[in-house]
Amino acid sequence: MGSGTSPKGSAGGSNAAPGNEKKGQAKPGGPVLEEAQTCCGCRFPLVVALLQLLLGIAVAGVAFLMITISPSLLARETPHWAGIIMCVVSLLGFILFCITRVPDERASVQFIIKLLYFFLCTMGLVISVVVIAFQCYHYALTNSYQCTEMMEDCMCTLDPDDPIARTFTYRGVTDCSAIISTLPMYYLLQMVLNLAQAIICLVGAFLIWKHRYQVFFAGLQTGSPSAQDWQKV
Repeated sequence: MGSGTSPKGSAGGSNAAPGNEKKGQAKPGGPVLEEAQTCCGCRFPLVVALLQLLLGIAVAGVAFLMITISPSLLARETPHWAGIIMCVVSLLGFILFCITRVPDERASVQFIIKLLYFFLCTMGLVISVVVIAFQCYHYALTNSYQCTEMMEDCMCTLDPDDPIARTFTYRGVTDCSAIISTLPMYYLLQMVLNLAQAIICLVGAFLIWKHRYQVFFAGLQTGSPSAQDWQKV
């Protein structure tokens, strides 16, 4: 009888061991999950908002440099407004990163900020495409200029032999080389910067639409179950 009870005891011990191993395996998952969530670079809004801020500052900075060439440049030629709007979008992304994340869209403030961020990303994409179209037009236009200096102004035309051809006057320009060579370089730089800006806005809007913020960790999450609870579901 004594020999008959020993296998049961050993079987009971063997049954308890896997349970203990499962509990022991569940614990390492918790710190790994917490470590992944505390990684700032892994949080979705931070990277996109940071890139939007840098590109917005670059676009606005180049636009203000273009104004120094001639004060008669139009607003569509110096798209500082596109950079300022992108800085506003990035600030909203930083706010979204800092707020507390509540699952299942239970916070109205969080939902409104997400909706505004999605809308502004979409608007930033459209604005960047419009700026690229304007810059392409003016880049092709300035490459066809024939310019002459008139005191402190620069008179440019597409066909100097045509008496009724349209002329473009740039005030405050003593050297027409700034219009012929420097200004097209700024147009080309604006095209590149706004193209990168449009791609970043597209990525931000697409990720919010597709994942609905359920995959990415944004800010501090409250009420999140432990790793062991996730394994039981």
